[in-house]
Amino acid sequence: MDDASRFLAAYDEQLRTDAETPSAVSVVPLGPLRLATFAGGRGFITYASLDGAAAAALVRGALEHYRADPAIERVEWKTRGHDAAPGLTDALLAAGFVPDEEESIMIGQAAALAVDVPLPDGVTLRQVSTESDVRAMSAMADEVFGDEPSERMADALLRRLALDDGMELWVAEAGGAIVCAGRLEPVAGTEFAGIWGGATLPAWRGRGIYRALTAARARSALRLGKTLVHSDSTEFSRPILARAGLITVSTTTPYRWAR
Repeated sequence: MDDASRFLAAYDEQLRTDAETPSAVSVVPLGPLRLATFAGGRGFITYASLDGAAAAALVRGALEHYRADPAIERVEWKTRGHDAAPGLTDALLAAGFVPDEEESIMIGQAAALAVDVPLPDGVTLRQVSTESDVRAMSAMADEVFGDEPSERMADALLRRLALDDGMELWVAEAGGAIVCAGRLEPVAGTEFAGIWGGATLPAWRGRGIYRALTAARARSALRLGKTLVHSDSTEFSRPILARAGLITVSTTTPYRWAR
């Protein structure tokens, strides 16, 4: 078995379980689906395997579940490119779900990422947890991703930190301002830690800052006993992670529904 096949098998076995939704308020089964509800009015649908023949009925049932809860404002259905589920895409579109950008599922050895990366003069890395730092980190990410300024993500991150579930927030700073940020999410009971939320201000890209921040998170993952790193990567982070030794094992496309 080559590395890509071995990593994908580990992903399906270890991550497509309760490990995928550690901070959910509730998780309700619907056939093979897991319907998770998170604080802040967010629903999330995932599964280990899915018979495409039942896709339309499952999409309807899942949407009925969330429609019945007036607190739910938005729902994400996470699809994977290596799943055999004919009819699922058509069923999601018919129900009003809208596909987001396809991302690469990337996996590799944490040790391959945990290298020394020189930082530009005046740039420092640190882990953050105070409310002011978290809100500043979230505001920077909103700016990078072109989102309207919102307290929603900061509130969600602060709730996660209060749960003490192992999530770490890392930032790079220059002149007292956050210029790059990302999360580390060790997955309990698995070999994995996830690298998420990477964002760098445009003026600071191409200087090795994101790679250095990723290396810092990988070193932390190793200290926590995690040997594998996984990430759903956009076109911006994919080349950096590939150069560090992560392999694309599949793709994932989120389908989103809003009330």
